[in-house]
Amino acid sequence: MGLLSNRIDRASLKAGDHIYSWRAYVYAHHGIYIGDNKVIHFTRGRGQEVGTGTALDVLLISSEPKRSEVPCPTCTYNEEGHGVVSSCLECFLAGGVLYRFEYSVNPALFLAKARGGTCTLAGADPDELVTHRATYLLNNGFGCYNLFKNNCEDFAIYCKTGLLVVDQGTAITRSGQAVSFVSGPLAAVLSSPLRLVTTNVYGMTATAIGVYCASRWAADIGIRRDVVKVEVEELTARLPSSVAQVVNASALSLVAPTGHC
Repeated sequence: MGLLSNRIDRASLKAGDHIYSWRAYVYAHHGIYIGDNKVIHFTRGRGQEVGTGTALDVLLISSEPKRSEVPCPTCTYNEEGHGVVSSCLECFLAGGVLYRFEYSVNPALFLAKARGGTCTLAGADPDELVTHRATYLLNNGFGCYNLFKNNCEDFAIYCKTGLLVVDQGTAITRSGQAVSFVSGPLAAVLSSPLRLVTTNVYGMTATAIGVYCASRWAADIGIRRDVVKVEVEELTARLPSSVAQVVNASALSLVAPTGHC
């Protein structure tokens, strides 16, 4: 893998790898490779990769790869429709390039990779534990899919680290890709007041970049303090129909909110 690219060849894949592939470079779809040419990943259900229920879906869903009308004999979709599915590597990539998500990166490399959703400062657990989590979630689900609060990258990061973010009971984790979507416009807004005191475009650009990098850094699961380690069996035991909420970090008390996906 190069400094700015996580691209790898298939020969270097091993069970427990967190992999991803870009969809028209609009978004990346993430999953856990478990060996034997199989990938476990999280979708909205029945293989639909993304969706928000808003006008944004026109852009996102149009970027999804075209699926063959002939079902793949290797890929399986859970009858409960909870969104965690198993696919062959070819169907997961859908003609795209294979990349491997990086863990325990140094701060300089983290900031050099300007686009989120490619690496984290957090360390990864042993590969055997990672594949166990992914397989367990394939059978038990990962709660309700949410593009910004509980998406495919969140799923893969949890499988690799076992970490959940305590966010006043409103989310499991926050993916780097989702943070980038939010941080870009936020950086532009926060740097705009400089227009009142300077016309120097370089100063405004530097401020925007600084705000963007700071927001990505602060939101990374490897550096934030509002994270707890939760065993996958404990997580899924409290996830009958929706995302778990960590309401008592010290006691790791997980409860499932009312409502349905």
